[in-house]
Amino acid sequence: MTDRLDPPPLAEPAAPASGRQRTTARLRRALPFVAGVLATFLAIALYLALFPAKPGITQRQVADTVASALASQTPGPARSELVFAAIQPSLVLIEIDTAPDETPKPGAATPPTEGLGSGVVVNLAGQILTALHVVEDATHIKVTFADGSSTGATISSRDEDSDIAVLDPDEIPAQLVPATLGNPAAMRIGSEAYIVGNPYGLYGSLSSGVVSGLERSFRAPDSDRVYTGLIQVDAAVNPGNSGGPLLDRNGNVTGIVTALINPTDDDVFIGIGLAVPIDVAGGAAGAPQY
Repeated sequence: MTDRLDPPPLAEPAAPASGRQRTTARLRRALPFVAGVLATFLAIALYLALFPAKPGITQRQVADTVASALASQTPGPARSELVFAAIQPSLVLIEIDTAPDETPKPGAATPPTEGLGSGVVVNLAGQILTALHVVEDATHIKVTFADGSSTGATISSRDEDSDIAVLDPDEIPAQLVPATLGNPAAMRIGSEAYIVGNPYGLYGSLSSGVVSGLERSFRAPDSDRVYTGLIQVDAAVNPGNSGGPLLDRNGNVTGIVTALINPTDDDVFIGIGLAVPIDVAGGAAGAPQY
């Protein structure tokens, strides 16, 4: 007779978990996440402690920075400064006497200078271009160079039709700087114009303006001479400027001052000065062609 196997006894069902156990289990599962969040915050806090954020730039700081940058910039020299620096080493003061040459008696006072004018050194030989009317009646000519040295001079060439003379100094200074000669054909009405000379004996005076006319004509006072092809400028020209250089904006000599026009009897400037173009001045006086 076959033995009958009885089925194994059924396991007793587990008792349901209590609320505390469920909460504990959830906390255990959440613990790694919470720990990670805390670690992240701690790392951020440590970074900010070690590397604090820089405060943002305010509008006031921007304005102060811009103002400081502008104040630190040194503006370049004015154009007139550059022109004067270019011509000043070549400028000459001309003083003349017109009295007959006489040997001064011992102890006698030196006779006063009877005339003043300007000139400009144009080559390494020390030749000086000036206006003829400045020196044509002179019995003695004295020239003073930019370095302060003085010497006598003689007229080596002249052209009455252009009112131009070339002077040869008796002695050449150790430091001689000829002027750079420009192109008068490049001058236009409205071009910048600079006059440098010795008005009323005030050595090295500069005035500025523009070219206000070209191909002008001028009749010399108390004379039948008529000068043509002149450059008209409104830069100030006064007695003592005659023979001095007319300059372009680059400091190049484009003319030799010859006259000022004034309808009154006062020998002062009213706005019209005239200059002989430098190519005419050099060539007409027999100077080398520049």
